[in-house]
Amino acid sequence: MIVELIENPDLWLIASVLLVILEIFIGSLVFFLPLGISALVVGLILKVQQNTGVLIISEWPYSLLLWGIISIVISYVIQNYFKTNNIHSVSLALESEGFIVDVFQNGLEALDALENKKYDLGLFDIKMPKMDGNELLSKVRSSKNNELREMPIIFLTSKDQEQDEIIGLRMGAADYITKPFSQKLLNERIRTVLRVYQNRKIPTKYENADLKNLKKGNLELDDLKQLCYWKNEIVELTVAEFNLIKSLAKYPGVVKDRNQLMDTMYGDSIYVDDRTIDSHIKRLRKKFKSYDPDFDQIRTRYGSGYSWRE
Repeated sequence: MIVELIENPDLWLIASVLLVILEIFIGSLVFFLPLGISALVVGLILKVQQNTGVLIISEWPYSLLLWGIISIVISYVIQNYFKTNNIHSVSLALESEGFIVDVFQNGLEALDALENKKYDLGLFDIKMPKMDGNELLSKVRSSKNNELREMPIIFLTSKDQEQDEIIGLRMGAADYITKPFSQKLLNERIRTVLRVYQNRKIPTKYENADLKNLKKGNLELDDLKQLCYWKNEIVELTVAEFNLIKSLAKYPGVVKDRNQLMDTMYGDSIYVDDRTIDSHIKRLRKKFKSYDPDFDQIRTRYGSGYSWRE
């Protein structure tokens, strides 16, 4: 009975339609769609075999084997197409904003280009073939070329790559963006990082100006260069984290709700989930505690927001 069902081309065609319907409602893309397309192929082959008498698939196990092989191939093609397509869509969006962009498919290609051409900023995916983002960052930061060594890097990460993010930031990444992300947010992060790194190149005669420095106890913020010091040690912060600390520390004891902090970090033109603030606060506490285990300046006001301890 089961053998007869597997060898029935009409059932394969019906199965392909059902799988495509599941894809429409569930949206797996790399699971239901490949299974549906491959079921359609197997069904058409069996239909041709039935109508012409030409033997293409001799026994039912080969139908299942062919179905599995075609599914795997299609799934692989879809994943690589969308990965490449995503890279190029980001590239096109950045070019439309006036940026000049070069795209590389792996870390080795990127490193070769970086060593032979000057770039203002690098946008690295942590997960890359041949050489991942952390290894590429390590190569950049250990370069003998001063301009390359100091080039700002933004990491693109997935939600489950927190440890990779921490490693990257400690190695000198300027910022990170969690996928999926909005193109508008990426554009603003790039502009902000570029502006910060340009400010850090201000001539020496301005370096001692305290006009834009914020000092609160053991905390000192250099707003001009966006550098954070805790007990005279530099704490490596992303641009968003720096703005968050500045917003809290500027008015100790004043509770800032998540919406206020989001506006401070991203402006009112970009929407991010309010839980993003909680994630940033968690990371900030970890960073400061790595320098000072007794750090306890950021207070949580449950139901209200956060404040800097007076």
